[in-house]
Amino acid sequence: MTWQNYVPEDIQNLYEIHDFKHAAAILANEFEEEFAEICTALRGFKLDPEDITTAGGNESRIPKKFSELLRPTGWVETKLRSRHIVDDIEITHDTHKVDYLKGRVAFDLEWNSKDQTFDRDLYAFRSFFDYDKISLGILVTRSNQLDQVIAGLGKYIDSYGTERSYKQKYGASTTHMGKLLPRLKSGRNGGCPILVFGITPRLINPVVAPALRTAL
Repeated sequence: MTWQNYVPEDIQNLYEIHDFKHAAAILANEFEEEFAEICTALRGFKLDPEDITTAGGNESRIPKKFSELLRPTGWVETKLRSRHIVDDIEITHDTHKVDYLKGRVAFDLEWNSKDQTFDRDLYAFRSFFDYDKISLGILVTRSNQLDQVIAGLGKYIDSYGTERSYKQKYGASTTHMGKLLPRLKSGRNGGCPILVFGITPRLINPVVAPALRTAL
């Protein structure tokens, strides 16, 4: 059986999905509560043009939307801390935090960070998995199917007064599916199963942006 047997069809129609090491089967069969909450959040998320055009600051609009959907059900930010004794010397080893953790399921979201952020995320998932703190990780990022939409949004003036295109802002060196998949295919997640959801144009809110939605 493949991931298509486990992920609901309506979510398959909204997201670009990739499954590594049978993550979907593990999530659906072993963690029904967490799976249901993730599905609810994925269904509840809608992409507005302002999510793309508004400056992010410390946290962009998209992570805030997922936090509003997941935090109330107990998904918390968590950091793994480990201590090793080497020749009677204690060495502290801390990984980067994961954005959301519930039970044995970790969830991270990368919308428009530097693409090296994926290395950090996968290292964190791998460490949590190796220390038997999680059974799988979930990553949500930008599908490259959005590239045409972003290019069509035109230009803006950045904080330095320079005219830039949104295509430049969401450039090749930022977090998107094209940067994530080669890392996963090369095994940077180690033994940790990973389920990936890519945000596609099909998630554009038809109420807020009907013309943009219709043009796709």
